[in-house]
Amino acid sequence: MADANDDRLRLLIERIEHLEDEKKGIGDDIKDAYMEAKAVGYDARIMRQIVRLRKMKPDDRREMESILDLYKAALGLG
Repeated sequence: MADANDDRLRLLIERIEHLEDEKKGIGDDIKDAYMEAKAVGYDARIMRQIVRLRKMKPDDRREMESILDLYKAALGLG
């Protein structure tokens, strides 16, 4: 039974390694896309914020923006 478990463990480790390699490749592709955006004049920092906002649920985004507006007003930034 140990041989079967050893084989399964090896396969799982290899699968994880493969996925980690894919994740790194995707991360590099994302970085390249931001560099391309910057090269044509877009602000990559703002684009990252937009991507983060688009991932949020609309209600969560509205709540966050409301609190942000409240804090900005309290600090005279508004």
